[in-house]
Amino acid sequence: MYLTIFVATTCVYMVLYQYHMSRQPLATNEVIKPPLYIITPTYRRPEQLAELTRLGYTLKHVPNLLWLVIEDANRTNPLVAHTLDRIGVPYEYLVAPMPEQYKLTKRAKPRGVSNRNRGLDYLRANATEGVLYFADDDNTYDISIFEQMRYTKKVSMWPVGLVTKTGVSSPIIRDGKLEGYYDGWIGGRKYPVDMAGFAVSVKFLHERPQAKMPFKPGYEEDGFLRSLAPLDNAEIELLADECREILTWHTQTKKNPAALALNQTRYGHTNLAFIEKMLVRP
Repeated sequence: MYLTIFVATTCVYMVLYQYHMSRQPLATNEVIKPPLYIITPTYRRPEQLAELTRLGYTLKHVPNLLWLVIEDANRTNPLVAHTLDRIGVPYEYLVAPMPEQYKLTKRAKPRGVSNRNRGLDYLRANATEGVLYFADDDNTYDISIFEQMRYTKKVSMWPVGLVTKTGVSSPIIRDGKLEGYYDGWIGGRKYPVDMAGFAVSVKFLHERPQAKMPFKPGYEEDGFLRSLAPLDNAEIELLADECREILTWHTQTKKNPAALALNQTRYGHTNLAFIEKMLVRP
């Protein structure tokens, strides 16, 4: 008897459900957003996996994105690959070692330049549309800036917090027009902006086949933006409510010393032996 009641009730619910679904309007074609290509240079250090994890879970909230993680090394690191797999953001893991002549200099080194130029080469070979953005792994990002930048037609800019003694690096906007730049160090640069403060259309990059970042410490952003010439100030799109909001921050993580080697005699047969393999040392 109970089985008969159960079956009858189930049939009634199925009929009601099918009627309900038949009344639903057909789903319209979902609009596909322009792709974002996030270029992140990285290098081996104690904080590397932690910073990639933090950035990766921010990017996980952003649709239609490819994360280009490019390491300053001669070969990929299995620990980094494992971390990227675990995060689950679509990615390409590449390598681009700094040229030897810059490694040997006693002056400031142009960190991240070979990585970013490798990312530009990848886009020239594999992408025809969308927007590229240089997102360092030690910064903090409000995800709304990604949605704003993805519609960049040529170049877009916005403020970056926690930069130099001024506390912010930003375009100066007067009456809706780009008037100049506010930064704690101008240094004769035409574009004194932070790496986290601009995005570039992939199509526009293709129209500038010689565009690249120079191996010149302090002038990487300026040199790259100059290489996109001709670029008029009126063509630069002003995001973050016409540069009235800060949606990216140059936070930088505290540097940590390399971990001490594990005492294998004492801890070799404990969980610490597994954790030891996950520690990144210079």
